[in-house]
Amino acid sequence: MLKIRKASVEDVPLVLSFIHELAEYEREPSAVRATEHDLIRDGFSANPKFRVIIAEWDGNPAGMAFFFHNYSTWQCRQGLFLEDLFVRPQFRAKGIGKALMVHLTQIAIAENCYGMRWEVLDWNTSAIDVYQRLGAQFREHWRVMQLTGEELKHLSEQE
Repeated sequence: MLKIRKASVEDVPLVLSFIHELAEYEREPSAVRATEHDLIRDGFSANPKFRVIIAEWDGNPAGMAFFFHNYSTWQCRQGLFLEDLFVRPQFRAKGIGKALMVHLTQIAIAENCYGMRWEVLDWNTSAIDVYQRLGAQFREHWRVMQLTGEELKHLSEQE
């Protein structure tokens, strides 16, 4: 029933469709700027910046995990950063999200990673519940920060 496999360049249109579906789910449908060309360049070249695994249910594309390495200066080891985990609505509650997480932990262990990190929207209580049942914990006292757009440009122009 369930098969998890590494994405190939032929899967790029599917990966992009998952990205758009996730953006819809996360209430940001117009935020996606990614193109098939971008995904091919950055994920399926000689030096890929990310990887994707695909979940199929009875041969139908059901979900994906989009991830890459980060690095811990304190651990002096790489980790896995899960950028996106998405399961199509009609395939939810079948254990596919958990299976993708299990597969990622197996990759992390095989690659001697110190652990895995990801972010979850505070309103996505169903995902939070799943992650906590899997043993994940929030990082106490930490909040995610970022610079983008004009703020990024403005700071880069400082002396």
